[in-house]
Amino acid sequence: MPLMQVSRPLARKSATLAMAAALCLGGCTVGPDYHKPTAVAPADWTSWHSGSDALRPALADAAPLPPDWWQGFHDPVLDELERRAFAASPDLRTAALHFAQARVQRDVTASQGLPQVDASATVQGQRQSEFGASTRLFDEIGGANRNALAKLLGEPYTLYKGGFDASWEIDFWGKVRRSVEAANADIAQQGALLDQARLTLASDVAQAYFSLRSAQRDLAMARADIDDLRERTRILAERTKGGLANHFDLERQHIDLRSAEAQLPALEAQEASQINRIALLLGDRPGSLSDLLHPQESEVAGALPDLTLGLPSAVALRRPDIRAAEARLHEATAKIGVARADLYPAIKLGGNFDLESYRASNLFEWGSHSWGIGPSVDLPLFDGARRRRTIRLRELEQKEAAVSFEQTVLRAWQEIDDALNAYQAERVENAKLAERREAARQALDLAQARYAGGIVTWIDVLDARRAYHQARRESWDSDARLGTRYVVVNKAIGNVPGDQAKTAVN
Repeated sequence: MPLMQVSRPLARKSATLAMAAALCLGGCTVGPDYHKPTAVAPADWTSWHSGSDALRPALADAAPLPPDWWQGFHDPVLDELERRAFAASPDLRTAALHFAQARVQRDVTASQGLPQVDASATVQGQRQSEFGASTRLFDEIGGANRNALAKLLGEPYTLYKGGFDASWEIDFWGKVRRSVEAANADIAQQGALLDQARLTLASDVAQAYFSLRSAQRDLAMARADIDDLRERTRILAERTKGGLANHFDLERQHIDLRSAEAQLPALEAQEASQINRIALLLGDRPGSLSDLLHPQESEVAGALPDLTLGLPSAVALRRPDIRAAEARLHEATAKIGVARADLYPAIKLGGNFDLESYRASNLFEWGSHSWGIGPSVDLPLFDGARRRRTIRLRELEQKEAAVSFEQTVLRAWQEIDDALNAYQAERVENAKLAERREAARQALDLAQARYAGGIVTWIDVLDARRAYHQARRESWDSDARLGTRYVVVNKAIGNVPGDQAKTAVN
């Protein structure tokens, strides 16, 4: 309904009644209140476990793993990569911007409950028609002066106007309050997603780093193996020339050598690919990390700390995806109240004060002003059931968010169990491969001693050295996988990086 022009006493009475109604009904909020759901969790780490008991790692319910868990590897290069990633990652900056946008949007939503004041000022040149609707009366009363009066009225003139309009929609039914509640829930969701981005970034950088070191060690071992094969081929060629070996063995040796050499380009490409992957995570160009990521041998498994995950119930509350799913449920619940508030009348208090004069010198005189004050009411009478269908839609969205929350919790515990099983299996395999590497080293030492004593040939030493290289390669690959499994465990339990990551994002 348009703003009504009322007399001054009536306007004062209307404003007083409206304010009284606002005070009486200001606490009324329609829609369901949000009740925090319970994220189910096992009582201890011995429950909710699939697979063999041999895959059940020894876990402690003491203090959880530190938030800067990658520092447990004691690798300064990895620490530097994580620091750079938190400072410059495009993905993390995007998540931080989404969080900032949600906070600004909350302020925008809250401002809807405040009075709105608009001011205007115009200076217009105007001319009215001499035969328009406003000059019809001249035909009856003007007589012979009709045209003169119309001509006077139609002369161009300048009109000066100014003033302001003020309005305040009283939040009778809690629409603004529910909107702010939904906006706060969105802030919580974006905050959880920002934590998820931190955790994902730290995990991706660590996994890419382990993959790079594994590729570099495989490349070094492949080159060492090629050197041994070349030396063995040379020796076989000399023995064949002297009649001590046949050409068939020599040709088979050539085949082994060419096969090993053919693997080098793929390993080199894999090394370059992992370096570029890390550079992309850090927001750098290809080739920018070549000096920092030069090949080196690093034993990952020896640096891993024991798993102390804390209480399972705390893990369920710590995971960012669970917190984000809960925030989505909260937001969906609040939006039901926003939709229901649209069923009720919207009551506004409004007023205007205007100045209008065709003479600039008279614009601020009392006779040039006009004003109006009073309430207005918008009644939703008929909309083809749009509002009620919107409510039904919001209720269905809330149910979907509740199902999504339950599914997120179940998926979280599946990922935790899978991560712990894979970590324990890799630890067992890693220990066996370490024993095999030690046995291969002892076999190489024995072969060298026997060669020094004239018992075996140098070819036997080369074969023992190749076996030792293969054992080292497999053991180091397991070290890298074990480090990756440790990273996956931290990601599964929602071990979000701490102050270092937050400071960089801020």
